[in-house]
Amino acid sequence: MRRIAFIAVLLAAGCTPTPDVQPPQAPPPRPSPAVPQQRGGLIGLTAAELVQRLGSPALQIREGQSLKLQFRSAGCILDAYLYRATSGQGVERVAHVDARLRSGADTNQTACVSTLDTP
Repeated sequence: MRRIAFIAVLLAAGCTPTPDVQPPQAPPPRPSPAVPQQRGGLIGLTAAELVQRLGSPALQIREGQSLKLQFRSAGCILDAYLYRATSGQGVERVAHVDARLRSGADTNQTACVSTLDTP
């Protein structure tokens, strides 16, 4: 009788549904960090690269560890601000760009850059 009970238990255990084993799911992909606005493709350029692209600056001002280069066209004025990396090492690179009309009103930076680009 014990054998029958044992066999019945084994059969009952074999008939119970086994849980579906799913492989662990990978975490959802992280959103990529926001890409800084390129502002006419000038962010990150060195002073030499700016001069190569836009020609000689009309004005160059050094303030402490920063450098401001100003470029002018008939329609607009563009100021590029260059800084060294936070470690203070390496070459200065464009970190910020302002563009304005000769009247002083803000203007589209990309359009201003296009009037300054050297062929």
